[in-house]
Amino acid sequence: MSAGFEYQAVCRGLSCVVSTGIPKPLVLPIPIGVEPLARYLERLLGDGYFIKNSVSQVLVLGLCGSLSPQHNVGDIVLYKDCVYQSPEVWCGYDPRLTSLLHHALEEKVTLVRGLTSDRLIWSATEKRQLYQAYHADVVDMEGAALKVLGETDVAVAMLRVISDGCLHNLPNLTPAISPGGSLRPLPLAMGLLRQPLAANRLIQGSIRGLQVLQQLTTLLFSL
Repeated sequence: MSAGFEYQAVCRGLSCVVSTGIPKPLVLPIPIGVEPLARYLERLLGDGYFIKNSVSQVLVLGLCGSLSPQHNVGDIVLYKDCVYQSPEVWCGYDPRLTSLLHHALEEKVTLVRGLTSDRLIWSATEKRQLYQAYHADVVDMEGAALKVLGETDVAVAMLRVISDGCLHNLPNLTPAISPGGSLRPLPLAMGLLRQPLAANRLIQGSIRGLQVLQQLTTLLFSL
C-alpha cells in the first residue's frame, strides 16, 4: 500500500488481529506512481528481498477511485486485471490467489477491471471519458507496476477500497506528488485550500475508505 495513511490503516488493522500463533505478514509501504513503484520493486528483486524472506505471495492493499456510478465510496474491489493508460498494457493478477480472496470475502468484494494512470485523475469529466475508453471500473496509480513481480514466481493480487466517486471533481493535487512517489506537505495543503468543497469531499471519502481498509485488513488476517 502507498506510504502514509494507507500504510498506517493496514498496520492498525493488523494490530487488531487476535494472535493465532501464525506470523503476521510483512507489511511494506510503497511509493505513489507507476515508475517509482517499478523502480522500488526492481530494487527489492535485485537485492533478493523476496527470496531472503521466503515471499511467494504479495497482496497489494490501498485506496482507489471509482470510474463507474456502480462503485461507490467504501466499496471493496478485487482486481481481476488492469490496463495501463500509456502505453496500453494489460496486466493480469494471479488467478489462484485472486480466486482464494474472492471466495474468502464472498459478497463483501466485487471483481473489477482497474485502470492504472501515470497521473492523478481529479476531473469527473475525465473519469467518465476513461470509463468509456477503457471499460475499467476503478483507477489507481500503481497497479500496472506489479507486472514486474508478475514476471517472477511471486503471485500477486490487488485489493482496494474506493475513496472517491466518479460524479464530482477532486482537488487537483498533482503538484503534491514528488517524482519519487511521496507526498509533498506544502503543495498538498495549498491544493486543498484552493478548492475547499472538493477538498472536504476528498477528505471525507478518504476517511471512510481508510476505515474500511483497516476493517478489511483485520478481517482478512483473522480468517
